[in-house]
Amino acid sequence: MENKKIIVAGLGHGGISAAALLAAEGFDVTVYEMKKEGTLGYDWTDIFAPKALEIAGIPMPPEDKFEYKEDMTFFAPTCKKGLRQHVPQEQLEIKMERRDIYEHLINHALSKGVKIEYECEVLGPIMLGSRVAGIRTAKGDIYGDLIIDACGMNSPVRSNLPEYLGIEKDAGRDDKISIFRAFYNKASEEDVEAKFRVMLFAGGKKGICWVASEEEYTDLLIGRFDDSLNEDLEEFTDYIRSFNPRLGTEIVRGGQFVEIPVRQPLSVMVSDGYAAIGDSAFMTVPLIGSGIANALKASRMLADAVIADKNMEFTGKTLWKYQTEYYKKIGAGLAPLACGRRVLLTLTPDEIDYCFSSGMITESDITMGADFDNMSKLIDGDAKDLVNKIKNLCKDPELLKKLLPCAAQIGKVVATCALMPKKYNKDRVLAWAKVYNYSFK
Repeated sequence: MENKKIIVAGLGHGGISAAALLAAEGFDVTVYEMKKEGTLGYDWTDIFAPKALEIAGIPMPPEDKFEYKEDMTFFAPTCKKGLRQHVPQEQLEIKMERRDIYEHLINHALSKGVKIEYECEVLGPIMLGSRVAGIRTAKGDIYGDLIIDACGMNSPVRSNLPEYLGIEKDAGRDDKISIFRAFYNKASEEDVEAKFRVMLFAGGKKGICWVASEEEYTDLLIGRFDDSLNEDLEEFTDYIRSFNPRLGTEIVRGGQFVEIPVRQPLSVMVSDGYAAIGDSAFMTVPLIGSGIANALKASRMLADAVIADKNMEFTGKTLWKYQTEYYKKIGAGLAPLACGRRVLLTLTPDEIDYCFSSGMITESDITMGADFDNMSKLIDGDAKDLVNKIKNLCKDPELLKKLLPCAAQIGKVVATCALMPKKYNKDRVLAWAKVYNYSFK
């Protein structure tokens, strides 16, 4: 094991967590990261499931570094009706500064023997025949026995792999959400209706946004599924202020624009000498873009597959266990959400209002706890309630016309995920991936 060199390309959450697990088993693990030491993480907070840390073998952070997240209140476009989450105590997510999350994961990895080389930009993969044998960097070529791709949504490793590996290279425009996030000064002490307000299609814009009224600032996030974010940012922020007087005009921190993948998981995550994880494998929740917990859980699955490879060949065949385990526990439950997101973008603000006001969407439906990983959890289990939802849907023929094809597509995706090859055969895997990818067209 000590002679087997594992390269982690990029300091993604899943990559550094997998690095820690493998270094603890005696592998020689080095992470290559483009940024400078101490500069990782956006200047804002993030939320994730603490159980994911336990699964990845990582201790909880110090108590002064996190707090438990407030329940959200979801509003329809008119903002007239709000549905509040009621997440059970044992499923509450924790909120941490992004930089504190990275510091915690990095310190844990270093304690396990992981080496990190900062200011080393990864440019692409090195191929030897059909095997990924290393990475090209701005400092030269680096070879390894296994390359873990944690470079993110626009990974230069994944996007430069040869076509015949069958691994999707890029995320299309419909597969990502543009985000603006900033903490504004608190302009008023006036109480607001909901401390953590999440709005769908607010102001008639196709997107999602939230405004969270904290003690010292007001946290604003605006997400769009198109390229209009820069065009009306100030005007839209003024619109948010019209019903949240605590939102000031001065940006205290943050203020960045980023893009986040919101699509189905990567159809093929592994190949000879290669495994993608985190945003590199599109492991975020397709509706909201949250992916830290999924990446941490995936790090355990990847490490287990690598450790189980007694001959340490690290081929598509031996790494396939990682992909099948991820889909079994997480991916197959999340993939249908990508269908739901696509149909959501076809709805009008009035149709979304109707879903809220008619009871088609209830507080039970939007109570997604820390372990949310399956579309079925969005549907209330009460049979009578389900019948009422269907009756209300049938009262709106245009909405019904939009949702019925989505239901059929979701069924197709669920069936396709169930047919993923249990054992690795390259031809069968590529044939399955072709069907899987086409299911989302």
